[in-house]
Amino acid sequence: MPPALRWPRNCLLLLLCALLLAGCGSRGGGSWRKGGVTGTKPYTVRGKTYYPLKSAHGFVGEGDASWYGPGFHGKTTANGERYNQYAMTAAHKLLPLGTKVRVTRMSTGRSIIVRINDRGPFVGDRVIDLSRAAATQLSIIGPGTGRVRIQSLGGVPQMRSDGDITGSYFVQIGAFANKDNADRLTKDLARAGHKSRMHFGSNNMWNVQAGPWPDSFGAQKQLEIFSILYPGAFVVGD
Repeated sequence: MPPALRWPRNCLLLLLCALLLAGCGSRGGGSWRKGGVTGTKPYTVRGKTYYPLKSAHGFVGEGDASWYGPGFHGKTTANGERYNQYAMTAAHKLLPLGTKVRVTRMSTGRSIIVRINDRGPFVGDRVIDLSRAAATQLSIIGPGTGRVRIQSLGGVPQMRSDGDITGSYFVQIGAFANKDNADRLTKDLARAGHKSRMHFGSNNMWNVQAGPWPDSFGAQKQLEIFSILYPGAFVVGD
């Protein structure tokens, strides 16, 4: 067949390959930016960039847990392992890969220990994606999701000395009528290495605010991180 007649067929094959590649994507509907699959490097999914924590020491968080299983069994996880739905692992957006955490289901008090080896979930306000085995132990398989408390395992380092940092911009994490609840959150933040304050505001509530930062830009960058754990967080200025 003359070359002039073979060329359209070659173009068609290239076009089909391109379409097949374009159809591939992560389970979160986004794509990993180069270098984003290692422990603490920033990565981008669905146009949003996430900045993993440099340390998991003292990490405590609450939110909805989900699970993922058969459709991903054997596929590559964010740290390069093959996903095993029967292993005690989980996916988290911010915790360093390799972190071990205790996950407690709030409604039952039952807890398990899992290792973070993947990124996600990137659906709604879910905070952790459990393996099938882990979700089974917490009885989340049936309902699909469940409210949990996540706590990293390991020692708590001394807080950094940030006495030279001043500013008038804060990230408000929560507001409480009960002062003890506000105090509990500030202690959780301190264990995670974050400076914060309790401020009784015009809303007649005890407001827990992380910071300060010298400008609104710095506070907004931190808001991107805090809003993952505390969806209602926002920047305030003195």
